[in-house]
Amino acid sequence: MGIMKILHDCMENDIRVVAIKEGYVLGNNINSKVLAFAFGLSAEIERNLISQRTKEALARRKEEGVILGRPKGSKTKIHKLKDREEIIIMLVGKGKSFTYIAKRMSVHRTTISNYLKERKLSPRRN
Repeated sequence: MGIMKILHDCMENDIRVVAIKEGYVLGNNINSKVLAFAFGLSAEIERNLISQRTKEALARRKEEGVILGRPKGSKTKIHKLKDREEIIIMLVGKGKSFTYIAKRMSVHRTTISNYLKERKLSPRRN
C-alpha cells in the first residue's frame, strides 16, 4: 500500500493532506489515521474486486472457446521495415548502432535486430 506509507509519513511529519474535492483534511490525529486507513482499505478491496472480475470474465470467455491473446503465428507477414531495407543496410554498413537506426525508423531497437536476423543481413549485435 504505497499511498498508506505516504500518508503515514506526512502525518508523522505534521504535514496536513487536504483532499480538495471531498474536503477532507488529514493531519497527525487519530481521526485522520482512521480515515486514511479506511480509504486505503477500500482502495485495496476495490483493486481485488476488479482483479477478481477480470479473472472471472477471462475464464468465462475461455470456457466459451474464445482464443485469448494473440493466436500462434499471427505476426504480420508484411514487415513494417520492408520498404526501408536499403537504408537499414546502408546504416549498418556505416557502423551505426541498432539504437540509432531504430530511432531513425521510429521502431524499437529489438525490431531492427530481429529484422536483420530474420533476413540474415548482419551478424553484428549491440
